[in-house]
Amino acid sequence: MADHSKYIKRCFVLAKKGESLVTPNPLVGAVIVKNGKVIGEGYHKKYGSAHAEVNAIKKAGKNLAGSTLYCNLEPCCHTNKQTPPCVPLIIHKKIKKVVISNYDPNKEVNGKGVKQLREAGVEVITGILKDEGKELNKFYFKYAQEKLPYVTLKVAQSSDGKISLSKNKQTWLTGKQSIKYVHKLRSEYDAVLAGAGTIKTDNPLLTVREAKGTNPVRVIIDGKLSIPISSKVIECPDPENTFIFTSNSAIERKVKLLAKKGVRIFRLKTSRHSQINIKSILKVLAKHKITSVLVEGGSEIFTQFVDKNLFDEIIILQSPKILGRGISAFNPKKLKRIQFSSTEKIGKDIKFIYRKNLSD
Repeated sequence: MADHSKYIKRCFVLAKKGESLVTPNPLVGAVIVKNGKVIGEGYHKKYGSAHAEVNAIKKAGKNLAGSTLYCNLEPCCHTNKQTPPCVPLIIHKKIKKVVISNYDPNKEVNGKGVKQLREAGVEVITGILKDEGKELNKFYFKYAQEKLPYVTLKVAQSSDGKISLSKNKQTWLTGKQSIKYVHKLRSEYDAVLAGAGTIKTDNPLLTVREAKGTNPVRVIIDGKLSIPISSKVIECPDPENTFIFTSNSAIERKVKLLAKKGVRIFRLKTSRHSQINIKSILKVLAKHKITSVLVEGGSEIFTQFVDKNLFDEIIILQSPKILGRGISAFNPKKLKRIQFSSTEKIGKDIKFIYRKNLSD
């Protein structure tokens, strides 16, 4: 068992190299061992490219008969994708044993890959470090099972629980280390989301600048289409990666102006309170293969996600500053099935992570 864990941990390390590059596919690493020695390693490098198992097999060379393949996710067996299935190749190469962490929750796989391997005489061991494996691919698991992106609310607040002194007033709270952390966090998500109020008050770029990584899609919820045309999220080099969700009653002239700039406009129905349905937005994002969303504010947007229970995780960056008055991110009494996950000091700030408790 110890050896199995060692090689699966190596699969995790390899898999992480594909972060932000393989979405909407999972992060997968593979290690091939023969006679106690690693003879091949690989990982899924980019969406549409060869899978981890294929890359590891190529590295291992010709004589794979009798070897063991370690992989953090069940090998695929379906043809409804850009690359050929891995299971027939594993069988063809006479690999004796396959050890995995998790079954693939994709309904086109989900046990079928393991079944085909076993029917071909390949020994299959499952569930090695399965919790760690699920954490690694938490975005993919949510997307595959629910056809919705994984949603994290990122809240920067004072030690007395306020995110700003007043509405429409920019309030800097956290330090430089936290800013770097947030930029790294953005690089790990497919999209970053903010409301019109945040865009008008802070005029953020919502890009990755203080860390290495890929810029996420910028998602703006703006029912009245009130953000200025000169906003940084619009006047950017890649406007096609700015998605604005607005109402069907938005001013046509402004819709056309934004469309001319290359911004993608999505017009949706609104509620009696002129709010766009958050779940409808998430469904649209999922259709565009966005598997993860980092929500950065403001208060009205946080409140909608909390009230509708449409989030998976909350990250709170708590500053030592005390505001004494101001606006809270949301009403904590509205939180359902939430549990503390971890804490960490970032410079002078403290990071708290809370997760949905799905075991209730």
